[in-house]
Amino acid sequence: MPGIGFGTSPLVGREAATAVRTALDAGYRLIDTAENYRNEDAVGQAIRDSGIDRGEIFVTTKFNRRWHSVDGVRQACEASLDRLGMDYLDLLLVHWPNPDQDRYVDALRGLDELLQAGTVRAVGTSNFKPAHLRRVQDETGIVPDVNQIQLSPYTTRSASRAHDAEHGIVTESWSPLGAGSGELRRDPVIAEIASRHGKSPAQTILRWHTQLGLVPIPRSGNAERIAENLAIFDFTLNDADMAAISALDKGEDAATDSDVFGH
Repeated sequence: MPGIGFGTSPLVGREAATAVRTALDAGYRLIDTAENYRNEDAVGQAIRDSGIDRGEIFVTTKFNRRWHSVDGVRQACEASLDRLGMDYLDLLLVHWPNPDQDRYVDALRGLDELLQAGTVRAVGTSNFKPAHLRRVQDETGIVPDVNQIQLSPYTTRSASRAHDAEHGIVTESWSPLGAGSGELRRDPVIAEIASRHGKSPAQTILRWHTQLGLVPIPRSGNAERIAENLAIFDFTLNDADMAAISALDKGEDAATDSDVFGH
């Protein structure tokens, strides 16, 4: 799994295809989509048009709550593969736990069957809290390969990161640059560190993610920003930089509550 990926929400249609093609041309090899983004067809087309061998690209997608059953996950996977125009997925995720309907454990059972069949190369969860993951493991013994969660210097999710690390789960960061308002990128702490390293605020934030061992998936429709977000491996934040950035955390309440929200 590449150390940084390209997120595709909320891009759709031609805009999504163009952005994915731009990202691939820039060097991204992890592309993240979902049933709910309604752009799997555009993502698949962009990958085919790129001329890059399918085996070189790590494709992730996710399914919604209606498919939370063993057979439902199979149906969701088949539908995503059809929209993408592919015959396997590198990673398939449960998009939200939706504990109100109480079927996410069965969703993981369905994922495990696809993994054993070879239809997917890895399985995971999105927006699962440690309590959700512990229940899955207690009832099935299944430990996902990846847990994709909202994570940025304003929402550092220390409990989730600790749980994932303890169980060998890769933590992937969605909205790694913070909310769409750009508040995090304008933060004076980020600005000072970025200036000192001769990097942009976005590059500085993404480097913080990778040095923590996280896999960020920034999203952009702008070609310059797409390339900029990938150029983060030629500098290193020192311990004081890392601590200062982590100290910006606003707590768990700043993240979307997956016990309440989901689709």
